[in-house]
Order: sequence, then C-alpha cells, then structure tokens
Amino acid sequence: MYIAMNRFRVAKGAEGDFERLWAERETHLGKVPGFMEFHLLRGPEAEDHTLYASHTCWQSHGDFEAWTKSDAFRQAHANAARDGGARQSLYLGPPKFEGFEAIQTVKPD
Repeated sequence: MYIAMNRFRVAKGAEGDFERLWAERETHLGKVPGFMEFHLLRGPEAEDHTLYASHTCWQSHGDFEAWTKSDAFRQAHANAARDGGARQSLYLGPPKFEGFEAIQTVKPD
C-alpha cells in the first residue's frame, strides 16, 4: 500500500472556506485503478494557522504515479490551477507533499 499526503497550513479564520472547498470539489478518484480511499484530516491549531492533511491510500506507488499522469488528475486539479490566486489567501505557503510505502499493517481480529 502507498499513502500520499499533502499538508496544508490554513490561515486562521479560513478553515470553513478550506473545508467547504474540499467538500464541494469533484475528486475523480472513484474509478481510478488502485485507489483505495481518501481522507481530509484536520490537525492541531497554531497561532496563525490550522494544520490539515489530504490523505489518499493506493494499492501501490505505481497506481499513485499513474493517477498523477491521468486525465482524472488534471480534471480534479483544474479548479485549483484556475482559482489559484483567490485560494492563496487560505494558505500560509504551498502544500507539502509526503509519500509513504506501507511496511506494516495491523487490522482488527
């Protein structure tokens, strides 16, 4: 399994707009080969921002790489590219990508 995460520092007061933006967007993930699940995570608050992470699980790193080169990926990110300036006020800096290969999985009995 491969886990792809983007961490976002969202400006204080913009959390509602950020969450609404994600809730209303079309991800185009549902029929992508190898896609397992998506989570939007809200983390700790700091003085000037709230930390969020988008978290997708893939069957393999290769499936994730194929997604990043697909039409579905371009469609899912088209609004972000088009509205980038307006959305910049939500963030303190660009998102930080982190990718992880699962080496151990524990499931309930």
